[in-house]
Amino acid sequence: MVSVEERMDQFHRYGPFALLFLSTVIAYAAAPIVMRDDADKVAVGVLIAVLAVLHLVWNRARRGLPEFSVTGRVYYVVRTALAFAASWVNPFFAIYASIGYFDSVYLLPPRAARIGILVTAVTLAGSQSGGMPPTDGMSWTAFGILFLIQACLSSFFMHMGAREVKAAQEKEAAIAALVETNARLEQTLVENAGLHDQLLLQAREAGVADERRRLAAEIHDTIAQGLAGIITQLQVVTSTTDPDTAAVHLTRAQDLARTSLGEARRSVQNLSPAALEHDTLAEALKKTVAAYAERTGIRTEFTVTGTEEPLHGEVAATLLRIAQEALTNTSRHARATRAGITLSYMDDEVALDVRDDGTGFDPSAVAARTEAGGFGLDGMRARAERIAGTVEIESEPGYGTAVCARVPLVNHA
Repeated sequence: MVSVEERMDQFHRYGPFALLFLSTVIAYAAAPIVMRDDADKVAVGVLIAVLAVLHLVWNRARRGLPEFSVTGRVYYVVRTALAFAASWVNPFFAIYASIGYFDSVYLLPPRAARIGILVTAVTLAGSQSGGMPPTDGMSWTAFGILFLIQACLSSFFMHMGAREVKAAQEKEAAIAALVETNARLEQTLVENAGLHDQLLLQAREAGVADERRRLAAEIHDTIAQGLAGIITQLQVVTSTTDPDTAAVHLTRAQDLARTSLGEARRSVQNLSPAALEHDTLAEALKKTVAAYAERTGIRTEFTVTGTEEPLHGEVAATLLRIAQEALTNTSRHARATRAGITLSYMDDEVALDVRDDGTGFDPSAVAARTEAGGFGLDGMRARAERIAGTVEIESEPGYGTAVCARVPLVNHA
């Protein structure tokens, strides 16, 4: 589809030729009436030839010229003068002279365009009043009236043309801005796609790192704790001379090995601890405390406060692992004689408190984790943070240790 701008360009290119041809035909037909002698005919012929050449040259030179170029101004002035001269000889060339109304706003600055339109109005008014120059008062009066009409109409249409040009320029600017916006949008979409891929990669890496931390904590809480218990039992076996006592501790060591192996397999398969397979958290903690007291000889009590709620498996497993880790620390490091676990059900959270009367320590001076140990406190905190919980350690040398874990109360679905 041809745009309005393309139509106007075609008119400016071929319109002058068409008007010149039409004027020539009519002027030739009326020549016997309005042209006085052969000299006028020769003059008109020369003017037509010059105008035709002028338009050919202009059509070749017009492309690439800036707005209101000197070449364009000279072309407009020369063409208007030749059209005025042709109309002076034959008034019907005013048809061609009317081209000055259509391209003055494109070739001349605003003020010069008004002058060009007035000159064109003089040419057309002179032709319409009977030819130039007017010969009597009536002709001058008709010329004056026609000039005013031509001037007013041409000024009006010039104003409308200027508004149309301005609207076209604004439309062109809007289209250019839209194209630029679309280009930026496409660039933004490409960047967003890159960021999306990067986020997916980071999320995948974070998931891998989180899974590694989970496996590390699970292995520590199952294999390491089990091995520590087995070593303790075997130490008793090697230090005793009583066969019955040795048999009891050997049995305990075998049970610990089987339990640890099973828990390690369940950890790799991301299953809940075996203790929670058939029991609630409170029941599992009660059995854990009983087994711990029997195995270590530390008097340990278990208490439940609040109304017991069926917990989500992840919440119950987290609290059970924290309790097991805290009890292991008590037996390995605290040299405690008494310990206690309290499970508290509150409105929107569950709290697990593990206390002992051991040697205690300075929480602010805990050594960094090494290959030999020290993973327990970090592991407990990591476990709680995974389900939006917290772990606080209260301890002081000589005054025992208290571990308090708080996690959101999420019911079993």
